[in-house]
Amino acid sequence: MPDTQAPTTPAPGGSAPALGSGRLQPMWPFATLAEAQAWQRDYRSGGHQPWHLDPDRTALSFTQGYLGFRDIGRISAHTVKGPHARIGVALLGSEGGTAAIVHLVRYGTGPDAPWEVVGTDDTTFSMTMPGYGALVRSPMLVGGRITGVDESIRVQVRQPSSAAPLGTACCISAGGNGQPWKHSVPFSGARDPVLTVVASTGGHIAEVERFTVTAVRTG
Repeated sequence: MPDTQAPTTPAPGGSAPALGSGRLQPMWPFATLAEAQAWQRDYRSGGHQPWHLDPDRTALSFTQGYLGFRDIGRISAHTVKGPHARIGVALLGSEGGTAAIVHLVRYGTGPDAPWEVVGTDDTTFSMTMPGYGALVRSPMLVGGRITGVDESIRVQVRQPSSAAPLGTACCISAGGNGQPWKHSVPFSGARDPVLTVVASTGGHIAEVERFTVTAVRTG
């Protein structure tokens, strides 16, 4: 999605752009900068959870652990430029292409600042409603564009502090070349500062073959 593209001017000293109030929103795994800094202290004192320093492992943990897309477990692309990483994730095995390009940034300062997911870079499957970083309430109108045949779109609203989705909508029939799709999604129980809205589609070779995410706020 265009809103998660890197700023034209890099942040000084290789640190990530400020998250939360500007163009980029902290989606996962840290809800706040204080949480990221607490992990840094634990890592420096005892090597706690070193996977936070690996953008590939963070992207896969986001996809499999947070979103629950267990069949998407392969890295298909890897680009790191300064504090930004764009990691392609794909289905296990040889079938299917890249399911999504996950955009991550370093959250905080220093060479051991952890990686934080801030969104996805979208092409043939996008979510343009609600706007990235928008203030939302339930029910929320979700939509975008998709290219494909006989697609079935499922939408979930998630937050890092909850194992179960806050809301779900299924299944939205779609298809064609850059065709619009939209659906209203009710949700409840939001308490984290940033929520993740994820739309997925599949059914040809796997339940989830492509996905797109955006970050929203509830106030």
